[in-house]
Amino acid sequence: MAVEGRRKVAPTHGAAVGGAPRHRGQQGERVRVQAGDALPLPIRHTNLIFSALFAASLAYLMRRWREKIRLSTPLHVVGLAEIFAICGLVASLIYLLSFFGIAFVQSVVSNSDDEEDFLIDSRGGAQAPPPPAPCSLLGSAGAAPEKMPEEDEEIVSAVVSGNIPSYLLETRLGDCLRAAGIRREALRRTTGREIKGLPLDGFDYASILGQCCELPVGYVQLPVGVAGPLVLDGERFYVPMATTEGCLVASTNRGCKAIAESGGATSVVFQDGMTRAPVAQFPSARRAAELKVFLEDPANFDTLAVVFNRSSRFARLQRVKCALAGRNIYMRFSCSTGDAMGMNMVSKGVQNVLDYLQDDFPDMDVISISGNFCSDKKSAAVNWIEGRGKSVVCEAVIKEEVVKKVLKTNVKALVELNVVKNLAGSAVAGALGGFNAHASNIVTAIFIATGQDPAQNVESSQCITMLEAINDGKDLHISVTMPSIEV
Repeated sequence: MAVEGRRKVAPTHGAAVGGAPRHRGQQGERVRVQAGDALPLPIRHTNLIFSALFAASLAYLMRRWREKIRLSTPLHVVGLAEIFAICGLVASLIYLLSFFGIAFVQSVVSNSDDEEDFLIDSRGGAQAPPPPAPCSLLGSAGAAPEKMPEEDEEIVSAVVSGNIPSYLLETRLGDCLRAAGIRREALRRTTGREIKGLPLDGFDYASILGQCCELPVGYVQLPVGVAGPLVLDGERFYVPMATTEGCLVASTNRGCKAIAESGGATSVVFQDGMTRAPVAQFPSARRAAELKVFLEDPANFDTLAVVFNRSSRFARLQRVKCALAGRNIYMRFSCSTGDAMGMNMVSKGVQNVLDYLQDDFPDMDVISISGNFCSDKKSAAVNWIEGRGKSVVCEAVIKEEVVKKVLKTNVKALVELNVVKNLAGSAVAGALGGFNAHASNIVTAIFIATGQDPAQNVESSQCITMLEAINDGKDLHISVTMPSIEV
């Protein structure tokens, strides 16, 4: 692994071990000095000597001081043997305490050598050896990999033949754009198909290196539109939407206009808790049931909460709900996560609880930190009923004249359409959380535009839309209830 500004040299096979002095190898490589090399004896012998000296000195002094107390002799009156014993005790104590920091001493010595190598190299003196190759390229015998070809054509051929792994191009070339181009050409030759309509230039590939989207070959251009203003809870918002579907932003914008001209909408987050549900297995279903009873017992909640909440200053355990399937137990932990979506936060808290439970349930075999009872990125009744993430209800009253002028219809027709399509039609289809027209369209467009995980649209777009005529049938009351928005 390359290190900026310095070159670290690996020890040669001929380097001495134990207490023998270090020296330069046959190739003249600089061998890293170990802290124990400064000792006249091997470190294991030195440790044994000082440990014995400490024990003997302490035993002798304790015996002498006990005799002085019994004979009423002043403790500060010491003889030559006692002086030597005190010196031995102090010296051995200093050595044993410093022994625990020997790794630190070693790192200081090694860093000094590295600084020396760097200074020599920068002064143009003796040439330092090249940095070691990435470990993933080293063969089973530790041999260094072949040098990366200079020409792109040679590198492409090596990638196609498998001699150079594609995932190492960025690291070996030091140019992310060039690596993406080479990978793209290797893919074209391997598949025999041109990559058309996928731009390569104009993107900062270094910004995603080690962060997201491995093995890039281009990027997708996605337009972002803005709908609004959306008047919500007395504030005005403009909603970004990334989509390639025609009329989606326009229809959403028309809805925002209808809401704004009717006085705005109101919203309530009536539940906020991210979930994670590990699955564990026991030798018997009875033992699994015993853990279920333990976890759901209110008397144990405070203890579980203390253990869980250690994972973060924001995570706060709310409840634990369990389900059994034979001798398997699924434990659904729900916790508040502040402003974070909180998947990693709740997973760490769950791990703390599992470690704690292992003491009282040693026969518990944790199969997975996620047992799909959470349920993440899958349409599930548990999310629809229990909620996951932010559970939200929004409502607005659309005036009769706005329905006619902006929406180009009437209140009665909209109410009937909602019952026949969104409610009855979805029921006939056996929909799970799909009692709406197209909530998924809007949620996905907003998720992509704002950097949320679009895969979580599956549960985040679960929504039931309710419409009813009010004020003697003149105005329209509309509401959307979404129990599992994950943001």
